[in-house]
Amino acid sequence: MDSLVTQVKSCMLTPSILDEKNKKGKTLKSNYSMPTEYLLVGFTDYPPLSVTLFLVFLIIYTLTMVGNTGFIILVNITSSLQTPMYYFLSNLSFLDISYSTAITPKMLVNFLTGKTIPPYGCALQMFLFGCFADAECLILAAMAYNHYAAICKLLSYCTLTSRRISICFTVLAYFRGSVTSVVHVCLTFTLPFCGSNVVNHFFYDIPPLLALSCADTHVNELLLFVLCGFNQSSTFGVIFTSYVCILITVLSIKPSGDRSRTFSTCASHFMAVTLFYGSLLFTYLGPPTSYSLNSDKIVAVFYMVVFPMFNPIIHSFRNKDVNNALKKAMRRKLDFQMNESLSH
Repeated sequence: MDSLVTQVKSCMLTPSILDEKNKKGKTLKSNYSMPTEYLLVGFTDYPPLSVTLFLVFLIIYTLTMVGNTGFIILVNITSSLQTPMYYFLSNLSFLDISYSTAITPKMLVNFLTGKTIPPYGCALQMFLFGCFADAECLILAAMAYNHYAAICKLLSYCTLTSRRISICFTVLAYFRGSVTSVVHVCLTFTLPFCGSNVVNHFFYDIPPLLALSCADTHVNELLLFVLCGFNQSSTFGVIFTSYVCILITVLSIKPSGDRSRTFSTCASHFMAVTLFYGSLLFTYLGPPTSYSLNSDKIVAVFYMVVFPMFNPIIHSFRNKDVNNALKKAMRRKLDFQMNESLSH
């Protein structure tokens, strides 16, 4: 009833009053402008703690770069590792390097200087992180499919995981990640802002930027939930279905020793999926009422900074192929150094 009365009153307003209200609305909208630069709050303003965190994250980032780069080189120089599984693992290492590099260097600078960044830099960081994180979901799903083909469809494994199919998976991963990320960036930076440029995070993510907007962000939040939900649920569905089929096949194997060996081949991938998807689900698909930027920072540090460092370790631990390839590479390097010293 109240809404009906309001509509009637608005219809009875004279054109002059309507023009005046429109002018006020335009003036109000003009006050909402995009900040010329953004400032990240980060973790702390206490200088000694900032230096300590800088050193800790610098060590983590260095180990991430060394570990993942070394894994990629090892896969490419070792003929025994030229298989679909290690092809996906090398792409996983590349993605870990990429989105860690998109976030960590700026975070390290902020620990010491606290410099701001212009909107285009903020948009670029958001795009790169979103693209690589979404692509990693599809790469993890492709790895699960590869395990399924190797265990459940062994006779047709080479056909199901051919070079062409593996490349198609990879191209699709980067393409879908790019499209999704472009949509989020464009919709976020078309919102009106209230003039505040302080982002309560250590990198430019979507939720803390939406918190700065003066407009209704329900559409953006819904789209974030739908796109992230579709990406994560579809890829997780592939992973879950693959492991259900693997479990059924493995349980049909009578010797217990064969079962344990088969399970051990999937253990590292299952651990990586659990850590990565668990943190993403907590951050982007949790209920809005329970969302906390402070808790989001902690989870984001884990899956963006710490997790990329552990990925090569997780996939190399108790992996005979990788360990043997690493030993051979080290032996070749030592032989080359000895030959060089003898020649001099």
